[in-house]
Amino acid sequence: MSTLPDRVDLLIVGAGTAGAALAGQAARRGLSVLCVDRRALDDAGARWVNGVCRDAFAEADVPLPRGEELRGDDAGFHLLAGRGPERITMRGHGVLDVDMRLLVARLHERARDAGAALQGEVEILALEGRRARTSVGAVEADLVVDASGLAGLGLLPRRVPRADLCAAAQAVHAVADARGAADFLARYAAREGETVCFSGVAGGYSILNVSVHGDEVSLLTGSIPADGHPSGRAMLEGFVAETDWIGARRFGGHRAIPLGRPRDVLAEGHCAAVGDAAGQVFAAHGSGIGAGMTAARILAEEIAGGGGLDGYAVRWMRTHGGRFAAYDVFRRLSQRLTLEELRRLLRSGLLDAESAAAGMGQRLPRVDLARVRAIVPAAWRAGRLSARLAIAGARMAALVAHYARYPHEPSRRARWARRTMQITMQIHGGAQSD
Repeated sequence: MSTLPDRVDLLIVGAGTAGAALAGQAARRGLSVLCVDRRALDDAGARWVNGVCRDAFAEADVPLPRGEELRGDDAGFHLLAGRGPERITMRGHGVLDVDMRLLVARLHERARDAGAALQGEVEILALEGRRARTSVGAVEADLVVDASGLAGLGLLPRRVPRADLCAAAQAVHAVADARGAADFLARYAAREGETVCFSGVAGGYSILNVSVHGDEVSLLTGSIPADGHPSGRAMLEGFVAETDWIGARRFGGHRAIPLGRPRDVLAEGHCAAVGDAAGQVFAAHGSGIGAGMTAARILAEEIAGGGGLDGYAVRWMRTHGGRFAAYDVFRRLSQRLTLEELRRLLRSGLLDAESAAAGMGQRLPRVDLARVRAIVPAAWRAGRLSARLAIAGARMAALVAHYARYPHEPSRRARWARRTMQITMQIHGGAQSD
């Protein structure tokens, strides 16, 4: 049976991308680190292909993926309303397709090389102050970080409503008929390596992404079942069943992804959260890989530099929190759009390649005089839909400004959280009355 060290500076629960990245960052800064996962380390984290912003690797101080880990490099992305014909095409959006199995393995290796201890098949039974009882023994830790995903450890309680849960699935299959795959790409004016995204295909917040790479096809689906839509897994399996050029499944997985804005409390006492456990997921398209790795670097720097867990919370919230909360407003709007409304958005040009690429790249849209001049006629063409977008835009700006003032003093954070809720309720109320 494996044994644990008696004491460490930092105990990390969860050895996926956020946890493993934190283990390496903290160990490189001289902390003694133990990172554990309830699964075997070879099974920790996501086991499929995920889109990760190129910029996130630099922000997280993680080298860019190469070789087999990099499965798509900023290729064309064709966004369709349902099955079309309305569409916009994005290039230069800055999103890489990454084999998460290989990224997690690389982060594990970097953490070990830095001196961190990683151990799988360890279940946390109880946390008693700074003492953690596990299935293989006990360990004392000055700091404990929850990087265990959606379920979390309950160190910083947070309930995710069902309406904020995206049921996502991803799989890589063999191409059984190369001619059939080529015909599919030609039908949607796409090239090999590019992504065809059927948005709103199951209604509201739902997608089906298809990209062909040589003898493989990568499929990604997601939806919010609480809205009455089939799960991402059901959508994926249904598409495979009806598409005769798709062959056997090679690898993939599925899971629930928390949407919503980041949690109001990222740290308390000697405990903190990163990644999905902290609500650090970009709600517009349900991706949290880059955010979790970036949060890991910020947390390690603040611990080592004397800012501590409070410094981490303030820095992440002020730098990233507003943008993430703002795009959750857009997510809620898209969740209520009918397919016809989505088609109108694309036809009008109010949702264009530039604004869509900003969302993909987890950036705020550019706003300047030329952009405003282009928006005015597009808003006229969109009709009443433009008013809903204008309200959402105002709320997004309010949240960006609000998160930039996330308080240093813990005693002021309850008031800040109440104001956050007021803005959020204004968003909900305004959207429902449109």
